[in-house]
Amino acid sequence: MSSVKPVVLLTNDDGPPDSKESPYILGLYRHLKLHLGWDVRVVLPSSQKSWIGKAYHIKEVTKGNYFYPKEDGNGEISPHPRPLEDGELAEWILLDGTPATCANIALHNLFNDGIDLVISGPNLGRNTSSAFALSSGTIGAAMSASLSKKRSIALSYGTVVHPTPSAYFEPAHELSCRIINYLWNNWGQDDCGIRHGEVDLYSINIPLIENILSDEGLKISWTTMWRNSYGRLFKSISMLDDRSAKAAGPDALDDSQSLIFVPRSNSEGNNQLLFKWAPEIAGLITPSLDSLPVGSDGWALHQGWVSVTPLRASFGEPATTLVVDPDSLVWKMRL
Repeated sequence: MSSVKPVVLLTNDDGPPDSKESPYILGLYRHLKLHLGWDVRVVLPSSQKSWIGKAYHIKEVTKGNYFYPKEDGNGEISPHPRPLEDGELAEWILLDGTPATCANIALHNLFNDGIDLVISGPNLGRNTSSAFALSSGTIGAAMSASLSKKRSIALSYGTVVHPTPSAYFEPAHELSCRIINYLWNNWGQDDCGIRHGEVDLYSINIPLIENILSDEGLKISWTTMWRNSYGRLFKSISMLDDRSAKAAGPDALDDSQSLIFVPRSNSEGNNQLLFKWAPEIAGLITPSLDSLPVGSDGWALHQGWVSVTPLRASFGEPATTLVVDPDSLVWKMRL
């Protein structure tokens, strides 16, 4: 068990503090600093970057600015670093890039491999199941860091009540810190980890429900990932009202942001190939209990439990037996 406090990189895919799109980042930062006493560096996308996975910017020049948040989450943005002023909590960095881009630049350009642990999140919305995990910028940033052989954790808060009571926020941060501290001090191993055989990364999902306020709190469960799928994610823009909302995460919509579809006349350019993000994912957010494998992350969240899922930084492969004869791998196919 490690007793050394890590130097932490905190990133996300929701961007800098914002009451609607990124309500959790500042609270977790405070808890990591004040409750755990950890040294935390922050590098975030400069704007919302949900559902972008582990994408990198490769042709664009990634521009950055310095951000000086205050207690309310507001703060000055500057192209140059400067000393902290009264009321400012820290110096953060905002990059015009994807979450995975932020993680890699932070590790290899900004902090010169001086980071021990990468925490990505807390995401606004769950990241349970393969359908969400493979699309998640939160998990994408953690995966990016793990491919640089850094211990990494992706943290997501599952929205169950719309709007989510702010009273749930602090207990969620406290619980997150307890889980993160436990993982850091008891980091696991698997057979194929790319860093000394360790587990590459963990995905944590905490449901924001009333029981988080109770004395007993939420149950925490080791889980596997629920393998599922999704269908249509986009809709023809000719059938979409301009007032439609953009969801920050898979369950981030509230009643005031419901998507409204209004058919337009055939004369309004319906022959153009125009499509807009309008996912049909209700079945992934509210699945029936009998469709969820027991022990999966989706099953745990459905139960109102916290899920902690160990992951490898690779695509999953079917289980196979150890190959002894290389010739047995060669296809013998008649054309």
